[in-house]
Amino acid sequence: MDISIKNLEASIYMLRNQKVMLSQELAELYRVEPRVLIQAVKRNMNRFPADFIFQLTKEEFDNLKSQNVTSTWGGVRRATPYAFTEQGVAMLSSLLRSERAVQVNIEIMRTFVKLREVLSTHKELESKLHSLETKYDDQFRVIFDAIRALMAPPDTVQRSIGFKGDEKT
Repeated sequence: MDISIKNLEASIYMLRNQKVMLSQELAELYRVEPRVLIQAVKRNMNRFPADFIFQLTKEEFDNLKSQNVTSTWGGVRRATPYAFTEQGVAMLSSLLRSERAVQVNIEIMRTFVKLREVLSTHKELESKLHSLETKYDDQFRVIFDAIRALMAPPDTVQRSIGFKGDEKT
C-alpha cells in the first residue's frame, strides 16, 4: 500500500465516534503480518489503554466489509480486527522501529492533522452559514410579507349604486 495522504485518508474510519485505522491495513502499511502487529501490541498492552485500541465487534466488522465492497479484507478470520485511534497509531511507533514504520507514522500523523483541519474548516463554514441565515432571515421575511400583501385581494367595500331614497343631494 502506498503511503500517500489520499490512500491514508481512505484507511481512516469513523467507529464509535472516533477516527480509527484497522490493524490489517496498518500491518499492510508497515509491511508486517497482521498477527505480528497484534502480537507486538499484546506484549505491550500497558501502552494501549482502551481509548488507544479496541477490537471490533462482529457486527461492526460486517458493516465495514459491506460498505467497502472493493476491500481486500477477504479470507477466513478467527478474530475481528483491532481499531487504533490516533493515539494508538502514535504508540505503535514506539514498538515498530523500522525505517518504514517511522515514515508510515509520520505520514499517518500528517493525515490525521489534515483531517482535523478539514473538519475544523467545515465547522467554521457551518457556523458562518447559520449566522448568515439568522442575519438575513428578518430581511427576507419583510420582503415575503410585502409580496404576500401585494398578492392579497383588495379590501372590498360594498358601495351602493344610485341614490338612496332619503338622502338629500
